[in-house]
Amino acid sequence: MPLSQQLNGHEKDLGGGFLVRRSLPAARQRSVGPFIFFDHFGPAEELPEQNHDVRPHPHIGLSTVSYLFEGAMMHRDSLGTEQLIEPGAINWMTAGRGIVHSERKPDHLRNSRYYNHGLQLWTALPLEQEEAEPSFSHTPADAIPECSVGDAQVRVLVGEAFGLRSPVPALSPTLYLDVRLPAGGVFELPPLAAELAVYAVEGALEVDGEPLPERVMGMLEAGVPARLVAPAGARLVVIGGAPLDAPRHIWWNFVSSRKERIMAASVDWKEMRMGVVPGDPEFIPLPPTQFTPPEPIS
Repeated sequence: MPLSQQLNGHEKDLGGGFLVRRSLPAARQRSVGPFIFFDHFGPAEELPEQNHDVRPHPHIGLSTVSYLFEGAMMHRDSLGTEQLIEPGAINWMTAGRGIVHSERKPDHLRNSRYYNHGLQLWTALPLEQEEAEPSFSHTPADAIPECSVGDAQVRVLVGEAFGLRSPVPALSPTLYLDVRLPAGGVFELPPLAAELAVYAVEGALEVDGEPLPERVMGMLEAGVPARLVAPAGARLVVIGGAPLDAPRHIWWNFVSSRKERIMAASVDWKEMRMGVVPGDPEFIPLPPTQFTPPEPIS
């Protein structure tokens, strides 16, 4: 059976009633390939009187991967980047030794009603890149390769699959696919990476006959192809890649193979030594509970 386990995830309020469903990390599955964090938000109606802006905050040791199905967000960071995030594009921010960024409602939508729906994922950086220079890469929607695979329409967001290669600059073997299936459609998924998972964004799936409900992540057996069926039509993503090259600690917005590095980053942020987002003086303070090293993600 290709499904080794199912992860139901849990809801988390990021502030102001903005809810996400978090599938990774989970107690039974801390990572999938390099992916250590998986948040699904929306569809959420954004109203003029609401403020779900994410104020400036820091990261180390990871890359954030932002992908929208609908809506828009404005990304700004301490490198001076200002990028409108729109549906279908991939925005890859490498924190490395440290970066500060915000995600806010675009000015042109401040007085509008619209829906935000998307995914935000984190990947752990390879050990040799944990302290790399921070960077930001925007790949527009029309640069993402796509193809038909049987009944499925597949976009290769990150990595390589079905003879296509994404231009997104991942730093380790990484796979991220956006797949649409019509009602009754079938998607034959080869074992494209050492670790693979399927997440049902919209619509339930059957994975080799086993039901996978909407908004649930299914871990696939290593090295085994899977047959995905969408009885009523579905949208899903596939994530995976090479396993982590070492255990990782994760606390708040910081990821590192060394607990001492997370402690140092906490002090740096408290003393405002990690940089600022130009023109945005607000910031999210450290959590009141200090970092107590748990077991690392492995």
